Amino acid sequence: MGRVDSKVVIVTGAGNGIGASSAHLLAREGAKVVVTDIDEAAGTRVAEDIGDNAIFVKQDVASEADWANVVQRAEESFGPVAGLVNNAGIVGPNDVALADLRDEDFQKVLQVNVYSVFKGMQSVLGSMKENGGGSIVNVSSTSGLVGSVNVTSYVTTKFAVRGITKAAALEFAEHGVRVNSVHPGGIRTNIEVFDAVKAATPLGRIAEPEEVSNLILYLISDEASFSTGSEFVVDGGFTAQ
Repeated sequence: MGRVDSKVVIVTGAGNGIGASSAHLLAREGAKVVVTDIDEAAGTRVAEDIGDNAIFVKQDVASEADWANVVQRAEESFGPVAGLVNNAGIVGPNDVALADLRDEDFQKVLQVNVYSVFKGMQSVLGSMKENGGGSIVNVSSTSGLVGSVNVTSYVTTKFAVRGITKAAALEFAEHGVRVNSVHPGGIRTNIEVFDAVKAATPLGRIAEPEEVSNLILYLISDEASFSTGSEFVVDGGFTAQ
C-alpha cells in the first residue's frame, strides 16, 4: 500500500523542481495527482511521465477562474480533493534595493506568491469538506523566517505565506483540514541555487528537490494527522545559526 493511496492531490508549479518531484512522489505512493503549471509543455511532460494517475491542467495561480477550473477538473477526473500543495512561486527582481523596487514588480510577486495561496485554499475547502478532511501544504522559504537583502518582495510574500498558513489552520481545523508551511533553504531548482546560501549552510551543500518533496509527502499523508499550523524547515541548518 502507498502512503497516500487514492488521495486526490493538486500540486501547483509542478512542471519542474520541487513541484515536479512532489507530483512524482505522491503518485508513486498512490495519489491521484492534478499537475498544474503556467508552462504547458513542462506540466504536460510531468503528467505524461506519471501516467494514468495524473492529469495536467494549465493554470495561472493568480487567476480566480483558473482555480475554479482546476478544482472542477480534479473532481471530474478523480473525485473530491484531499490534498493541495501550493508550490508555485517566483522570486521577482533580484539585487534590487527596497528604495528602487517598482510597484508593478512588487505587486506581481504578491499575486503569484500570496494571492495564489489564499485563493487556492479558499477554492479547495468545499471539496475537502466533501472528502471528509484534507491536508494543505504551503511552500514558503527560509526567507519566510529570516530577512534577506535586496529581495524585498520575495521576503515579504514568504513571510505572508507563513502567516496565512496559521490563520487557515485555525479556521479549517473544524473541517478536518490541516494546513502547514514548508520552508526550504537552498534547493537545486530553477528558482534558487545561490552560492552564498550554499556557503552559509552548515551541511555545506544545496539540497535536492526530493529532500523537500519527502517532507511534503509526509504532511499530505495521514502520518502527519496531528500536525497543523506548523512550520517545517528543510535548510541544512541555515536558520539554526
